[in-house]
Amino acid sequence: MAIEQTLSIIKPDGVQNGHIGHVISIFEGAGLRIAAAKLVHLTAGQAGAFYAEHKERPFYGELVEYMTSGAVMLMVLEGEDAIAQNRKLMGATDPAQADEGTIRKLYAESKGKNTVHGSDSPASAAREVAFFFSAAFELV
Repeated sequence: MAIEQTLSIIKPDGVQNGHIGHVISIFEGAGLRIAAAKLVHLTAGQAGAFYAEHKERPFYGELVEYMTSGAVMLMVLEGEDAIAQNRKLMGATDPAQADEGTIRKLYAESKGKNTVHGSDSPASAAREVAFFFSAAFELV
């Protein structure tokens, strides 16, 4: 297996509820390494640009509002098969359908406030890491 990088976001509910350390310990316990991290409060422009692929969906406005409602922890996770590992550790988007022991089963409030985001493919991971961990991020 190849070493990969993937983006992980601990969303506002996870930060506000004090789960940063717990979530990081799950990632590290699974063998993922944090290659970069920063705590930020996204602007509407930043959140809107990041979620632009959802712009035509009915939940887009609520998503941007939620992602700007508090600080988020942005992380680049690194390890063997990091994208798939992160997706498995997060669990299903709907915490009611998430497997026991997954981050969303443990900490998510709802399908909308689901504590974490993770890249879903190598292409998404490359785009998302570059979006948040480049000088251009500050300008969005």
